[in-house]
Amino acid sequence: MTTAEQPEIGRSVQAAGIRTNYLDAGDGDQTVLLVHGSGPGVTAYANWRLVIPALAKDFHVVAPDMAGFGYTERPEGIAYGLDVWVDQALGLLDTLGIEKAHLVGNSFGGAIGLRLAARHPDRVGKLVLMGSMGVEFEITEGLDRVWGYEPSFENMRRVLDVFAYSRTLVNDELARVRYEGSVQPGFQEAFAAMFPAPRQRWVSAMATPEDELRRLPHRTLVVHGREDRVIPVSNSYKLVDLLENADLAVFGKCGHWSMIERTADFTRLVRDFLLG
Repeated sequence: MTTAEQPEIGRSVQAAGIRTNYLDAGDGDQTVLLVHGSGPGVTAYANWRLVIPALAKDFHVVAPDMAGFGYTERPEGIAYGLDVWVDQALGLLDTLGIEKAHLVGNSFGGAIGLRLAARHPDRVGKLVLMGSMGVEFEITEGLDRVWGYEPSFENMRRVLDVFAYSRTLVNDELARVRYEGSVQPGFQEAFAAMFPAPRQRWVSAMATPEDELRRLPHRTLVVHGREDRVIPVSNSYKLVDLLENADLAVFGKCGHWSMIERTADFTRLVRDFLLG
């Protein structure tokens, strides 16, 4: 799947014209596409490193770095936006010869999954939306802090503070690793170009119209941490109201990182849902 020296770097292919870094594991008959969130210095590996081995026991797992993040190409002059990321995800499935995949989206990744399912419903099996965007909501102070990140160790520590409920997960070592990831050449320049202030408009830009959401036929699992300070748990209640075939799981004493704070519960829930 990757190398021990740089576990964030996997395989590389063209996806909708963007050279895309992705992690690949498992050989199951069904494919699961994992789409990460939009924090500074994020990679597919950082988001999904604990989830990939568990799901790879039953599925073929593909986890890309989306355009502007991680070790995927940052084309000069690109205008980052939901259509670009949806096209990239679809292009990756095309390049890999995958006709249909289940999609697990974290936050920003959930918005990509919803739009992809709405525009190309035949390419998506089941949906898992974790702390998901994709609907209109008033931007939180936490999300504004995340999207407004300016590189420093102290600022990265402040960003990480809003992600997790448990203080034990947010330590200086994690902040150092994420900070160093955020200042690699080209990383912050791309991130700063995505969500400039005022940032409420980017919440709206990541939303799929409600009438399109109501028409989605896909079985959907909506997961949220009750203490999420980045994306409000009310988003998930709204999604369950809009999506015809949606179930909801809310984890107590959990912030925005369900897949890290409640790894065993999250992976068991997702595995059973996708296999059921």
